[in-house]
Amino acid sequence: MKILTIVGARPQFIKAAALSRELKSRAGVEEILVHTGQHFDKNMSDVFFDEMNIPKPKYNLEINSLGHGAMTGRMLEGIEKLLLDEKPNMLLVYGDTNSTIAGALAAKKIHVPVGHVEAGLRSFNMRMPEEVNRILTDRISDHLFCPTDTAINNLKNEGFNDFDCKIHRSGDVMQDAALYYAQFSEAKSDVLAKLGNPKNFVLTTIHRAENTDDPIRLTSIISALNEINKSQQVICPLHPRTRKILENLPEKPAFSIIDPVGYFDMIELLKHASLVMTDSGGLQKEAFFFQNACITMRDQTEWTELVDNGYNMLAGADKEAILGAYDTMRSLNLDFSKDLYGGGMASANIANVLVSL
Repeated sequence: MKILTIVGARPQFIKAAALSRELKSRAGVEEILVHTGQHFDKNMSDVFFDEMNIPKPKYNLEINSLGHGAMTGRMLEGIEKLLLDEKPNMLLVYGDTNSTIAGALAAKKIHVPVGHVEAGLRSFNMRMPEEVNRILTDRISDHLFCPTDTAINNLKNEGFNDFDCKIHRSGDVMQDAALYYAQFSEAKSDVLAKLGNPKNFVLTTIHRAENTDDPIRLTSIISALNEINKSQQVICPLHPRTRKILENLPEKPAFSIIDPVGYFDMIELLKHASLVMTDSGGLQKEAFFFQNACITMRDQTEWTELVDNGYNMLAGADKEAILGAYDTMRSLNLDFSKDLYGGGMASANIANVLVSL
């Protein structure tokens, strides 16, 4: 069984590594890792792969810094060549990036079966490029590995039961990764010490274009966080691009802004935070993995089961709505024993399907 796995960004490497470790333990399985280069990341050095126990890619297409069309087109060309050379039995893609749709298209057009990990997710916002990528990838995939019951229901509602594909309730590989790396994060991270070992703090991140590219939304979010910071410390790892945008806002941050952090640092911040406020998709789930309530500063979320079960609250970008959500969520005593994401067994479940084909 030869599997070609396509990844294009650091978070995809981390998730793919969870399944790679499982596949490596199975007899007769060979996995070939391909990095499209979509998100150029200077932190993805040899140290990144060694410390994170992640297999290094056999191929790096080095395709980045292009528009959607040019990037996807060049990836299609490069991935197709690798498929013809390597002749895998299956191509695996993750999530919703341009690398995801390019890999799926390249394989489907030359009749290589496609497996989509994190299938069935929907924000129902077609203005998001990620939504377009995930819908199209799902439609041409042969095996749809769904992290949640919600994802399965989304596919059923779109008629996937009538399509020539198999739907699997696998669980979420992101939880596998979080639980695995949590074993090592304390020894590998010094972020809390650098911050003076803060107690009872709110961890927040802001990076999504719908917020950072809209001065009205961003000003409202910053104003809300400034208000919260008066009673509880707010710590915000922030990308330089967003930090530069903040310089032109009338409302200046009064909370603690730090440089972007690595995965081990983020796990330690999540372990010790008392509340998470974010516009990230992944961090909403990671908050749950580490037993934190979450406020999502977006108008919709792909992870509706977190909202439905009371672990997450949508607040959009309205200041009063954010402050109201903060007052509500900080006072809850939540039970985190529910198994929403497979309990760390997603990689084993996916590997079981793959080796049975």
